Amino acid sequence: MKQFVAVYGAEPDGVWAAPGRVNLIGEHTDYNDGFVLPFALPHRTVVGATRLDTPQWTVWSEQADEQITFDLSTRVPGWGAYVAGVVWVLREAGFDVPGANLAITSDVPLGAGLSSSAALESAVLTALVDLGGLDLPVDQRPRLAQQAENEYAGMPCGIMDQSASIRCRAGHALFLDCRTLEVEHIPFDVASAGLAVLVIDTRAPHRHVTGEYAARRASCEEAARALGVPALRDTTLSAVADLPDEVLRRRARHIVTENQRVLDTVDLLRSGQVREIGPLMTASHGSMRDDFEITVPEVDTAVEAALSAGAYGARMTGGGFGGCVLALVDATATDQVAAAVAEAFAARGYAPPEPFVAVPSAGATRL
Repeated sequence: MKQFVAVYGAEPDGVWAAPGRVNLIGEHTDYNDGFVLPFALPHRTVVGATRLDTPQWTVWSEQADEQITFDLSTRVPGWGAYVAGVVWVLREAGFDVPGANLAITSDVPLGAGLSSSAALESAVLTALVDLGGLDLPVDQRPRLAQQAENEYAGMPCGIMDQSASIRCRAGHALFLDCRTLEVEHIPFDVASAGLAVLVIDTRAPHRHVTGEYAARRASCEEAARALGVPALRDTTLSAVADLPDEVLRRRARHIVTENQRVLDTVDLLRSGQVREIGPLMTASHGSMRDDFEITVPEVDTAVEAALSAGAYGARMTGGGFGGCVLALVDATATDQVAAAVAEAFAARGYAPPEPFVAVPSAGATRL
């Protein structure tokens, strides 16, 4: 890893990588004990690392163009919190985490809703587990990475992002039950169906740490309490319809219907009906827009333009308030759909979007 050599003057002990992700369907269902269906991107965060004999960590980030050193005696702010949080959570779990020099580079777009933070946590976690020879099974790693983000970095995310970054397989989507953490790798070979998943980074500011994400989670928890259930996964549409508060009713309705859309999508993919998932994607977007109220004009415009240009389905992916849109399109139509979205953005004075084709890829690994 040339960046590591440039910073530290020697080759690293090893190089590890973890991907960003897109969520095919199942938004905000994870922290409601529900179902999600993400897949990993080819975009990855790469970590070169060398073990040290002292409990100290020095981290250089190419993206931040900054180097920090910490020893957990004080809390680490900013981007470093995602690294320090991993060290902290491993130590809290009783592991003897080795000190290390680390160099980090990434091509996962920042602020686009593609889980750049989970990719960073997962890559660092994988590196430290290997460096220290820690006995931490792969299926237990996402929970610790999530805990690092929740309790150290202060982002109340569910477990989907870390699960996708660590556990996904190439050519598959990860069907995850967020209550039991059981997974099923669902074949998602869009190319063999003559299709492609076009990701459109709307470049709309994606900032949900500031409170809107947390507010949605709090609303869901309040609705579950009002309904007398452990989580919204455990309720029904008819029960939700009786909630007296209109906002809570809409928030809960999104979760209940979104969980069903995930299950229906999985059923279609199991039977090879890839094109048929399009209407479920579009319905998901409508629910996020109208009931959960987490879309912004840029993502709504991208969805409308993609559908008008022939996409079989389109939806925002990620926590909301900006970020990316997924469109299921004919493989021969990616340029056509991307051009239609760009034209719609130009007409509204938005910054040009950045499209790319997403190929379901593998999770965290040593390179």
